[in-house]
Formats: sequence, C-alpha cells, structure tokens
Amino acid sequence: MKQAVIVAAKRTPFGKYGGVLKHLEPEDLLMTLYDHFKLQHSDSLAGVDDIILGNVVGNGGNIARKSLLEAGLAHSIPGVTLDRQCGSGLEAIMHACRMIQAGAGEIYIAGGVESTSRAPWKIKRPQSVYDTKLPEFYERAAFAPEGQDPSMIQAAENVARTYHVSREAQDKYAHESHRKSLLAHQQGVMSQEIIPLTVKGAEVALDESIKPKLTLKKLSRLRSILPDGTVTVGNCCMKNDGAVMLLIMEAKTAQRYGYTTGLRFVDGRTTGVDPQLLGIGPFPAVQQLLERQQLTIEDIDAIELNEAFASQVIASQQQLHITPQQLNKYGGAIAIGHPYGASGAALVTRLFYMTAARKSIATMGIGGGMGNAILFERW
Repeated sequence: MKQAVIVAAKRTPFGKYGGVLKHLEPEDLLMTLYDHFKLQHSDSLAGVDDIILGNVVGNGGNIARKSLLEAGLAHSIPGVTLDRQCGSGLEAIMHACRMIQAGAGEIYIAGGVESTSRAPWKIKRPQSVYDTKLPEFYERAAFAPEGQDPSMIQAAENVARTYHVSREAQDKYAHESHRKSLLAHQQGVMSQEIIPLTVKGAEVALDESIKPKLTLKKLSRLRSILPDGTVTVGNCCMKNDGAVMLLIMEAKTAQRYGYTTGLRFVDGRTTGVDPQLLGIGPFPAVQQLLERQQLTIEDIDAIELNEAFASQVIASQQQLHITPQQLNKYGGAIAIGHPYGASGAALVTRLFYMTAARKSIATMGIGGGMGNAILFERW
C-alpha cells in the first residue's frame, strides 16, 4: 500500500462570529493560503490531483472548485467540498490520504473553511406554492430524526449528566484552554501555523476569541444557557471564521520534490454514537482506531481533541484515560474558536508542528452522533 504524508500545513487566524473577518466570504479566507502555497510549493502544486475542502454552513455549490479557480490554479484540478458537519476538515484529510493509499493520485490539497459570519439565511419552502404565510427561518438542517436531534447545548448537557462532569470541572478546563492558547501565542508557537491576513489595511495575525483576562471567578459567575444546566458561554466554543490548508503527497513523490519531514497517515476511523450524546464521538472513534492498530493510549504522545464543549472533552478524556500531558498541549477551540468545517484540519496542523510527538491523534465529535479520528506517525 502506498504511504500518504503531510508535508505542509497552514491556517488563517480565527475570527469571532461578526468579528474582524466578518466581511470575508469562504473563498476570500482561502486566498491567502493559496498564495502562500503557490509561493512556497509551486513545483508540487503543478501536479495536484485534487483539492478537498470541508465546509458546513457555506453558500452551497463547490467552494473548493470555485476557490481554486479564483486563486489561479490550473483548470485541470477538479476540487470537491465535503460536509460531515464539524468533522468535515478532518474527513477531507482522511479522504485525500485514502486516495493516495489506493493509488488514485499522488498530490492533494486538503483542509477546510468556514465563515459563520457570512453563512446564508435558511428558509423553509412552503408545502404549497400558493401559501401566503410569512417565510419561516431556521438555523440548521436536522442532523437526526425528530426526537433524536437535540440542540448542541442540550447534547453537551446530556454528556455532562451521563458522564458526571461538573460545572466546576468544565469551567476549570475552559480557563486552562485560554491560558495555554494565550501562552502559545505569546511564545510564538502559533506563528508557525498561522498565515496573517490583511483586512482593510490592517494585519490580523492572532486568534480573536482568546480572552487574556479571563479568570475562574469570572467563569463561575456566568449563568448556564439552559435552566439548571452546567454549560455556559464560557465553557464552550464560539462560532468562528477561518480556513486551513494542508499539502499531502505520496511518500516517494514527496521525497522526489525534496520534502524530508512531516506526518505520515497511519489510519483513520469514523463511527457513530447516540445522537443525544453526540459529543462523545471521539471515544469510540479513537478506541476503535487504537484497537485496529494494536496500540494503547499510552503509545500516543499527543492528542488533539476538538473543544466544542468542555463537557465532551472531559468525558472523552475520562473514557479513553488520556493524561493532561497528552491532551491539547496548546489549548483548543474553547479559546481559539471553532470554524466548523476547518476545525479538524486545524487539529492536524497543530500536530504537524509538534515535532517531538512520534505518534499523534486528531479527533472530532460530530453533529448527528458521530466521531472521527486519524492516527499519524512522525515522518
């Protein structure tokens, strides 16, 4: 079987919903990344077989195809856009790696993009063309049948209750995410993965959602979103805008182009869970992935688990017996944000720069009751 390796990975800074990146369409968020890849990897881009991008709340159509044409890449590159809700960016990477393993191609760009700020309004179509009722707006399509499709907040509460995750534990985890993310920015760790954007003449180089002055006391004062709940706006992620792009090659092809280091794709797994407990998806996905590779959690040096809600991270951490030293070394989505279709690719980008990690895993919990996970080795 052919080997797939990631040889380059970059992302934009993540902006808040309605924040500094609010006027940029998904294609616009991608342009700076395309420009960087064309400048730094021009030789290999000439041989790209496909561009695979995750996107969840965009304008529809095929953002991958439209954006690559706007970026001036060859018309012969097709482009495809995937939607597995929050797992889309990770699924795009898995798909590209599987294509290489199967011998279907040698060079792929994969990643994800999301502008929650520019997401179009959704309107239900009336049953009759003669219906005169006012249009009915809705936020998202159903992820599961009626009665099995809780709101994201309710699902996080379900996880907290089922796995006995306290409000105090969630707040403490959220505070630690902000602390680690802020420190990573201050120490220049994030600058390795971020390509700054220029917006209205000003450079944007930092993730907008990090709160430098956040304290546990402030978190404890926040009211729960649902009555008698534990989930607050402080211990869950924000909606965000951002893009991520990775260059993935067949190993021998990468060597031919002069690449000598990166991440080797070992295996990936996508699985389902009860939609009422959708946040726990990383648990079976990682568990099944480890079992298939005859590994234990102790064999993994670094694990990036998307922080949609503190409750789901803590529950997955407990079920998988992940140590604090293994988990989200530089913080996560509670601090830097969650641009849905890009978040999984951002986890892999973080692992790409953790050069001391020999084996690593990126994993996502997904709306509708799913989880996906990818295992990498240092190449």
